[in-house]
Amino acid sequence: MKRFLAILFLVIILFGAWYLFFKKDKKVAIPGPEPIAVKKHSEGFNKNVANMMNAYFNMKDAFVEADTVAVKQQAGKFISSVDSMNLDDLKKGDSLSYISAQQNISDIIANTKPITEENDLTEMRHDFSMVSENLYPFLKTIGYEGNKIFWQNCPMAFGEDKPANWLSSTSEVDNPYLGKKDPQYNSAMLHCGENMDSIYLK
Repeated sequence: MKRFLAILFLVIILFGAWYLFFKKDKKVAIPGPEPIAVKKHSEGFNKNVANMMNAYFNMKDAFVEADTVAVKQQAGKFISSVDSMNLDDLKKGDSLSYISAQQNISDIIANTKPITEENDLTEMRHDFSMVSENLYPFLKTIGYEGNKIFWQNCPMAFGEDKPANWLSSTSEVDNPYLGKKDPQYNSAMLHCGENMDSIYLK
């Protein structure tokens, strides 16, 4: 009888242990909603940046089409949008960012103006490359808060081992340096390039 009770007691203990560790459902932690990104800049400031970027993208698209007349027109509109940028929002934060952004603006305008004066498409594209190299750090400096932008690269924009970068509103590559009407490749290299980075409000 004692042996039976001992076995019964052992069975009860084993069943309890099994139920506790294996049968009992464990609570699964449910992740909460992602925190909403808070914008630091005023609506007016972000609208100015959006207008500037739209003008840049229109200029980039004109390069894709190899349309020098449209490139000049869009370059002029881009200069106007950059020139009208009000950086007062940046004064509220880091003064170094404000100074850096001012220098970026100055460099962007200086490199865009020759595009409106030149007729050689290759030279215009070289200047566009410099504009892009100035615009990319500007967006980083100001803490860009608009729609996602992609930083793209073509490893042979100006020939073998001569790369160049640009900004795009989409991840799809439409190459402004080789474009649709390249004298050597026609449109075969239109999508030559890759996404190197992206800029957006996190």
